[in-house]
Amino acid sequence: MSRVAIVTGGSRGIGAAISKALQAAGCTVAATYAGNDEKAAAFTAETGIKTYKWDVADYDACQAGIAQVEADLGAIDILVNNAGITRDAPFHKMSKDQWHQVIDTNLTGLFNMTHNVWGGMRDRKFGRVISISSINGQKGQFAQANYAAAKAGDIGFTKALAQEGARAGITVNVICPGYINTEMMSTIPEKVMNEVILPQIPVGRLGEADEIARGVVWLASDDAAFVTGSTMTINGGQYLT
Repeated sequence: MSRVAIVTGGSRGIGAAISKALQAAGCTVAATYAGNDEKAAAFTAETGIKTYKWDVADYDACQAGIAQVEADLGAIDILVNNAGITRDAPFHKMSKDQWHQVIDTNLTGLFNMTHNVWGGMRDRKFGRVISISSINGQKGQFAQANYAAAKAGDIGFTKALAQEGARAGITVNVICPGYINTEMMSTIPEKVMNEVILPQIPVGRLGEADEIARGVVWLASDDAAFVTGSTMTINGGQYLT
């Protein structure tokens, strides 16, 4: 799969696994990040994958960043919208800033990135847009009205845009991970993990970032050319759709 791919939030966690899996599949990969220069530098040193710093919530920054990636690596064939943040709070305590920060990154970020590669994909009659939503965008979650709204919006965005891209050779799909074994999950107390979280997951374990990455690689491949507008649920049976 000799394509140019860009993965937002691609130097850490699930995003890093996706970047490395696409590279292993033969893609030239660019990984974006928002803030941690040290982690990004270490990721590039480890993998050879170039990293680029900008905030996906900023349309102009996305436009300039994508132009730089294309100047360095070539036209973008595959976009993985992975960047995301949380600002959890019960709704009666949620601030306007907490709402907008999550919506701007996790939902508007999809528009900002996709809008800036869409024209080129249409011109070339090929494209893969894959967004990472969440189980909580499907079922909701206490204290995550902002996050669940954004992630549910990612699914609606995918279904609508898939209908526009189909005749131009562009597929648009979304993956909804369940609980994945990342740094964020490692902060959860062992008692909560064993007594609250794991009993909800029929397979009895957390997912691995590589399992999400393999889904992305398949959706990006020629084998998935007839798959568009789909939601791939990878959650160990925790929530069935």
